[in-house]
Amino acid sequence: MSMNNTEDDNSGANPRFADALRELGLGDLLGRIRRFPDATRTAAEAAAAIGCELSEICKSLIFAADGVPVLVLMDGASRVDLELVQRELGAEKVTRAKADVVRETTGYAIGGVPPFGHRTKTRVLADRSLLAHDVVWAAAGNPHAVFPMEPKELVAYAGATLVDVREQTT
Repeated sequence: MSMNNTEDDNSGANPRFADALRELGLGDLLGRIRRFPDATRTAAEAAAAIGCELSEICKSLIFAADGVPVLVLMDGASRVDLELVQRELGAEKVTRAKADVVRETTGYAIGGVPPFGHRTKTRVLADRSLLAHDVVWAAAGNPHAVFPMEPKELVAYAGATLVDVREQTT
């Protein structure tokens, strides 16, 4: 397997993400990536394909905080509370980033954004809800592939700050 292929490698990971895993010393994760014929763009699609709880999916969401991209890692069953993100960052305004900004910032398309291995370094917030699981599943750089990881490890590799930014349901 060449290190510089432009197609997804045998693992199903996006080549940029596969390279990022190797650079982080996580090459062994390539063997644990699961690829699905149907897209796993949404948390619900991913959970159904894997056969896990919706909350065991780690969503990697890009927001713009006063125009600056920020990555928020959230469990698949929850929504991000933009006011809490705003408070956490001390920002005036937080909005969902547009698709072109997501691709520009991360190097990946929406639906396949992994929690780390991005084109640019951004501020990363991880909701504490992810820690409720032994393993969470995250996108491996494309909408058809996911990988499992222990949440504390995932948060560490993402360089994330643990926060409470989950929308509270009444």
